[in-house]
Amino acid sequence: MAGLRIERLQIVPLHIPFKVAFRHASAERAETSSVWVEAVSEDGTIGYGESCPRPYVTGETLDTARAFFARHEAALCADISGLPALRAWMADHQTELDRNPAAWCAIELAILDLLAKASGQSMETFLSLPPLEGRFQYTAVLGDAGPDAFQAVAEQYRRQGFTDFKVKLSGQIERDREKIAVLRRCPDQPIRVRADANNLWDNAGEAIAFLRSLDYPFFAVEEPIRPNQYAELMRLAENLNCGVVLDESFLRLGQLDLIRGMPARWLINLRVSKMGGLLRSLDIVDAARASGIGLIVGAQVGETSLLTRAALTVASAAREALVAQEGAFGTFLLERDVCEPPLMFGGGGVLEVSSHPLLAGPGFGFAAVPEHEATSGVRDGRLASEAVSAVPGERLESGRPRRAPGSD
Repeated sequence: MAGLRIERLQIVPLHIPFKVAFRHASAERAETSSVWVEAVSEDGTIGYGESCPRPYVTGETLDTARAFFARHEAALCADISGLPALRAWMADHQTELDRNPAAWCAIELAILDLLAKASGQSMETFLSLPPLEGRFQYTAVLGDAGPDAFQAVAEQYRRQGFTDFKVKLSGQIERDREKIAVLRRCPDQPIRVRADANNLWDNAGEAIAFLRSLDYPFFAVEEPIRPNQYAELMRLAENLNCGVVLDESFLRLGQLDLIRGMPARWLINLRVSKMGGLLRSLDIVDAARASGIGLIVGAQVGETSLLTRAALTVASAAREALVAQEGAFGTFLLERDVCEPPLMFGGGGVLEVSSHPLLAGPGFGFAAVPEHEATSGVRDGRLASEAVSAVPGERLESGRPRRAPGSD
C-alpha cells in the first residue's frame, strides 16, 4: 500500500425511496436523505462512504455536507496516503470535524474502505481489531404510528421473535397510552422496552410527569428533554429509576467528561454518521468501556448496508459494553440497497456473520456497487427517479398508507 494516492473524491446525494414512510417527533420521511462518497485510487480501486446529515441532530444538511467536501477535497487527495496520515489530518481538523461530523463520516468511510482494499485486508484486520464473528442482535423499533398500524408492526416483530423494543413517543398522552397498551398485550416471553422522545419536553419535571402517567417500566428513556441538560437528565433517571440514552446530547468524545458520574445511569447512542465516522466512533467505544458506560450502536432512518457494515465494526469492538443495536433494515425499508444480498437482520432480529461472506472481504466488503442497485444513479444523480406517493411522508401500497420501522 506504500505510495497509495487518492486520485479523486466524488460526492452525490443518495435518494432511495422507502417502501413505507417513517415518522417521529422531529421528522417524517419517505426516502433516504444521505450523501454518498467515492474515493478512487490511481489504479481504479474504489472506496465507498455514506452518511446521513440531520439538521435536528448535528445541525447539518446535504448542502452543508457538500460545502465541507468542496473545502477539503483537494487537500485530502494530496495529503492522505495511509492510515497514519488520515489520523493526523483528523487531529489537525478536529474542531471543524466536530461541527461537520456527518459530512466527514462519508469521506472517512470512503477513504478507509479504499485503504483497506489496497492492503487486501478486511476493515477489522486493517484497524487491528478482532475479526467479525458470531451473531448480532437488533432492536425492533416502533415509530410514531396510529394505533392500528402500531399494533400491526408490533405483532409482526413479536411473531418474528424480537424481544428488545424501542418505541417512539409522540407527547400526546392518549396516543402514547395506546402504544403502551399494545406492548402490555405482548404474549409469550418477556420483552425489554426503551422509549425515545426526541427531545419532546423542556425539562425533567415535564418529562417525569408524562412518563409516570404512562405507568410502564421502561428500562431506559432516550432524549426526553432539550439536549445537553445533563443534571436534569440525571434527575429524571433517579426519579424514574431507569437509564437515560444520550443521542443529540452526545456528539463527540469530549462530552464524555460531562457524564462520568454515575455511569450505570448513562447509555450513549453511538451512530457512526452522527459521531463523525468509524475512527471517532471507535475512540468513543474505548473511552466509554473504560468509564463503565453502556453503548447502544444506533442507526438513522434510511441507512444502506454500507453504514450497517461500519456499525458492525463498532458493535464488535464494544463487546461487553454493548447494550443494544439498531438498524440493519435493508430492503425491509428501502426499495433497493447497495449490495445483494443486503446486510439485514433475520428472524428474531439476528444478523449472522457467517451468512454474509462479504463481511470478510477487503475493506467493508463491497468489491463493486452493482449498477442496477441503489447507486445505479450515483454518477448521474438520478437515484430518486422512482415516484413516491403524493401524500407527504407516506407511500401507498395496496391503496393504504403505511408507516415504517426505523430509528432517527
